[in-house]
Amino acid sequence: MIEKKELQAFARESGADLVGVANIERFDPLPPAKHPRAIFPETRSVIVLGRRITRGSLRGVEEGANFQSYQMYGSDWLMNRFLALTTFQVAEFIEDHRWEAVPLQDLPPETPAMGVKVRKDNPPPNVTLDLIDAAVRAGLGEIGYYGELMTPQFGARQRVQMILTDAQIEPDPIVTKEICPRDEAVKKACPLGAVKGEKTVDICGKRMVVAALDRGTCGRCRNGAYPNPMHRAGQPDRLAALCIRTCMVHLEQEKRIGNLFAHEFRKREPWTVRVEEDFYKA
Repeated sequence: MIEKKELQAFARESGADLVGVANIERFDPLPPAKHPRAIFPETRSVIVLGRRITRGSLRGVEEGANFQSYQMYGSDWLMNRFLALTTFQVAEFIEDHRWEAVPLQDLPPETPAMGVKVRKDNPPPNVTLDLIDAAVRAGLGEIGYYGELMTPQFGARQRVQMILTDAQIEPDPIVTKEICPRDEAVKKACPLGAVKGEKTVDICGKRMVVAALDRGTCGRCRNGAYPNPMHRAGQPDRLAALCIRTCMVHLEQEKRIGNLFAHEFRKREPWTVRVEEDFYKA
């Protein structure tokens, strides 16, 4: 075994703001094509690591004046440099303790298979795991109303990656409290009307009400949303979009998260672009 406290301490020294662990049995309900053991059959523990999106990375988007800071510090560099290095260092730490560690990037689970089966009983490559689902199973938080990971520390302001290991590590409890403010103001935050109903998602006994979103409408959003940077089949990146920024405002006002600030984030009515053409005329 690897001592849980030792792993957590090293992960935080390596830059992780969030560390969650799930035992592999929590993934048993998943189909083979979405199961960690399809990638690493000896998996006994799944570690989910997160680094925060600094609130200031969203400031330029909220003001409609600068979008590049979020794209670098809240998306590209955060995923592919800062968090990737943290994940790699924790994988090294696990392997230095003589256990195998498989680091995995946050790729969209909607990505279709891009190869042929190498064995009759194998799913085709590439198997892409759902990291939001895994983060809930690892005790980091819940799925919020708009389908993003919500944690008690940062709300939706984080990126996560995963490590599969054959080490047995004490799992974290599932978060039981409701984090996301599913009130009418949040539900009506989309100016394009992408919410087409609701559905209930159950993960390890935790039931969460999630919006049924019209994906085509989300894909045309120009209110801080971006196409998925990894694959066009993936959901849009909504973490800087008006819907998630509005949710963040409510999380802070209602003190539902731990990372709070001296001043409120939203200073005035937010800007909106209601149709794609308006974006180019502005």
